[in-house]
Amino acid sequence: MDSLCCFAPGRVELLGNHTDYNGGYVLSAAIPQGVRASGSGRSDGLIRLSTLIGEETLLRKVSADETFPFVKTGEWSDYPLAVVQALRDEGHRLGAFDASYRSDLPSGAGLSSSAALEVSTILLLSKLFGISLSGMDLARLCRHAENQFVGVRCGILDQVSSLFGKRDHAIFLDCLKEEVKLVSFPHDVSLLIVQCGIPHALVGGEYNARRFQCSEAARRLGVNFLRESNMAQLEKSLLPDLERRRAAHIIGENERVLRGVEFLESGNVADFGRLMTASHESSRVNFENSTPELDLLVSIAKSTSGVLGARLTGGGFGGAIVVLLSREDRHQAGSLIASEYERRSGHRAHVMECDLADGALIANGFVS
Repeated sequence: MDSLCCFAPGRVELLGNHTDYNGGYVLSAAIPQGVRASGSGRSDGLIRLSTLIGEETLLRKVSADETFPFVKTGEWSDYPLAVVQALRDEGHRLGAFDASYRSDLPSGAGLSSSAALEVSTILLLSKLFGISLSGMDLARLCRHAENQFVGVRCGILDQVSSLFGKRDHAIFLDCLKEEVKLVSFPHDVSLLIVQCGIPHALVGGEYNARRFQCSEAARRLGVNFLRESNMAQLEKSLLPDLERRRAAHIIGENERVLRGVEFLESGNVADFGRLMTASHESSRVNFENSTPELDLLVSIAKSTSGVLGARLTGGGFGGAIVVLLSREDRHQAGSLIASEYERRSGHRAHVMECDLADGALIANGFVS
């Protein structure tokens, strides 16, 4: 069988931090960097996965007839095998195959390299084995794979962003209804993604702990999801301080996303930037998923000429911030932020100038 090639981009979260698994709203965008999966069917009964890290080829082989669930190793290959598991659980017949992966997404930056790996895998397998699914169904299966088999209780944001991106557009996602709307992004502003030098890792206690705390807050408020509550109800409640702050972050983020869509549609980028900065402050104080390094980057960015707003992006606990700024200032601003951050922290910041990109594709055809 001829080799097929699929590409899935990473994403940047603009507003809506940790709102997805709370049934809320998110504003995100696909970025040009991502994961490319190439592969073909095999006749020897093996699933063979490989990737190149630096000069080292990492390889994993399992039997295609092996009784799943597969044995988790905690390595990158758990993600594509989790997708295999999710497809099989849905009754799809998969044979042996070979898949090799190449990525230009920085690992641990909060840009959803894991979802890009999942999406590129499910696109490849869909083409190899004649599986026809909608973009949202693909996203749901990838989320299921990460929730059930990798162990991260994430929402659907990352997978939807990778699949539904469109050049020069943000993605507005209603996570409860699982509906997507594309919002035009103003041409006179741009984004910088600035890594703090401390990678984040979501396969651990903090992410899942936040999800549990939000669930408890919703239960005490008498709603299924925090999206169904509001600040007035929260202020009247008797929630313990920790759960009150977690709920305040999610409720406030949902409000910021809805206002942010309005600001983008009207071209009000200054107020959109202020929402981004307010979002970071809530992450720092209420959700406690920021770090001193991310806080320092945001502080430096806010004092840099041309910057309209800045916040952490992704799950937090390390990773990167996203900066909104005038397009004409982005080259100089990125250099200034990186040099000042290194001077004050001792860590080297990696700066990516980011354009809003198209979503995942199979060969020469988009899937969304």
